[in-house]
Amino acid sequence: MNFVLRTSGLARNLIARSGLTTNFMGHPIGPKYKVRVAAASEQLSGSRQLTTACLIAGKSLNMAGAKTVIIFDFDRTVIDDDSDRWVVENMGLTHLFNQLRPTLPWNALMDRMMEELHSQGKTVEQIAECLKHVPLHPQTVSAIESAHALGCFSEIITNPTMVDGEGRLRIFPYHDLASFHGCNLCPPNLCKGLVIEQIQASMSEKGKSRVIYLGDGRGDYCPTLKLDRGDHVMPRKGFPLWDRLLSNPSLLKADCHEWSNGEELASILLQLVEKVREE
Repeated sequence: MNFVLRTSGLARNLIARSGLTTNFMGHPIGPKYKVRVAAASEQLSGSRQLTTACLIAGKSLNMAGAKTVIIFDFDRTVIDDDSDRWVVENMGLTHLFNQLRPTLPWNALMDRMMEELHSQGKTVEQIAECLKHVPLHPQTVSAIESAHALGCFSEIITNPTMVDGEGRLRIFPYHDLASFHGCNLCPPNLCKGLVIEQIQASMSEKGKSRVIYLGDGRGDYCPTLKLDRGDHVMPRKGFPLWDRLLSNPSLLKADCHEWSNGEELASILLQLVEKVREE
């Protein structure tokens, strides 16, 4: 079973700067990726069982031997808040953020927020400390641990970051903005649908596999439309992904299982994992 964490905000890029130069599959990690972090690491969750979550260099997706691939969104799915907004609100950036929000795309806006924190003398470590307090439901941790004995994310797909020579955290788009990725459902910095297609292509080389996708936001709609019959999507009830799927369910091939909180996420996810194992 493989776990993939699909992310775009701050927490999974910052907490527990590891200093690793390769990921667990041996792929090299360049300077731009050295501050990527295990999103469900011990510093975030307080769980000893999740410290094996790993970094990736944005290279090939290795799904060898996986019968089930579980793909998590991060904000409001793994954690119970939005990591970008958490930093904005808890580090005193709300006024500036609201001023600039109409003028900048989200990716560039958060890079500007990091510039402001740097100008105030705030360090990457202080930002990481702030993020350690993001709410994370204990049942979400338990579900990940139970579904995978090692509690391991085998891939983390996120907007790359780096700390420049002056100690300022920089945030960059996953896709090259010079060439539009071609999806009108997704923001310009990252199309999750393209990521899903990469994963599916890798899986198809290894035989029959199933995908379980967990998410909440508008950006999770595109990848759910890429899922096949026999796959499963778990949208968070009352959030944009759930609304989109509810408005036109005929577009979805995968089975849909809504959830509202950590208890429901854990219960449904483990039931689906067991179901796939028995197929």
